[in-house]
Amino acid sequence: MSNFNETVAQFTPMIHHVMNTLHIYKDRDEFIQIGKIALWQAQQKFDESKGLFSNYAYAYMKGEMKKAMTKTNQIEERHVYPDDLFWEARVDEQEEKSLELELLLSYTEGLSTKEKNWIIYTFYYHLTAKEIAAQENVSLSAVKKWRKQAIAKLKSKGSSLLTD
Repeated sequence: MSNFNETVAQFTPMIHHVMNTLHIYKDRDEFIQIGKIALWQAQQKFDESKGLFSNYAYAYMKGEMKKAMTKTNQIEERHVYPDDLFWEARVDEQEEKSLELELLLSYTEGLSTKEKNWIIYTFYYHLTAKEIAAQENVSLSAVKKWRKQAIAKLKSKGSSLLTD
């Protein structure tokens, strides 16, 4: 067979024809590339004793493009791409998060800044004591101390609410 560039030039119309018969309208450049790769593979595997190269190349390209289409369809079926309604709901979730933080902060009245930080990191950001220590650049025992003090203050605050 001839130089591959010559083969590509000769069979490019066939690549487009196969794409048209398969109704490929998306990702055309990708399928042209798939067609060229299939053409190269067909050229490597072709046995002259079994017929014309053009027939073999056509069938091989069509098969490879069908495989690629199947794979693409499977990926699209597995992944859900959210519509506009989803993104609108996401905005509402952000509002809920800010309300959640606001509610959490309402319980921190009378606590020191470090104790408030412990509550926010723990209950809003769901960080461990070790992660909080790394975030605040302090020792683990310091974070545990904040926790102990915050819990004690909140308990005493809760018991005073019950007696009122």
